[in-house]
Amino acid sequence: MGDHKDQPLRVGAAVRRRRRALDLTLAVVSARSGLSVPFLSQVENDRARPSQNSLEKLADALRTTAVELLAAADPACSVDVVRAEDPDPEFAPRVRSLVRGHHQMHASEFTGDHDAGRELQYRNDQLMYVAEGAVEIEAEGRAYRLGRGDTLYLTGGVRHRWRATVPDTRVVVVAVAEHIEAVRDRPGGR
Repeated sequence: MGDHKDQPLRVGAAVRRRRRALDLTLAVVSARSGLSVPFLSQVENDRARPSQNSLEKLADALRTTAVELLAAADPACSVDVVRAEDPDPEFAPRVRSLVRGHHQMHASEFTGDHDAGRELQYRNDQLMYVAEGAVEIEAEGRAYRLGRGDTLYLTGGVRHRWRATVPDTRVVVVAVAEHIEAVRDRPGGR
């Protein structure tokens, strides 16, 4: 019925569209991301699926986010069910998209450890909800410790990083999509 997405998500077309929109060659994206040209070609042609780490490197090279690439990979639909017992095997257990398609909102569930050294900055607002475990978030020079049931709201443009402090932590991140101009005059946004 509502489970119309039986195939694994393929990001190749979205990566190619983004690369071409920026007028970049595969060689330039390779140099920026540290990923090989043959691998990038295979990704664009859906002959290889990048790991979450590779997808993040690719997104950085294309000046976007992994969430945006995943969202652009799948057409929007009005009703979609993402089953908890059926996560995308390519991205489990680290991150699972909770909303598929090119929508005004994105939501992802992060499970377990997270790349704490990676500084993040999103153009639009986001909310982080700790479903299980605990996290530590650094934002605007201050550390915040959140436990189960706690939320943290970040205005667009705020640089931050976070890490799980307890095994099997699950964090849900809900954000206004990057393609939406939700913030126009805020300083510090990308």
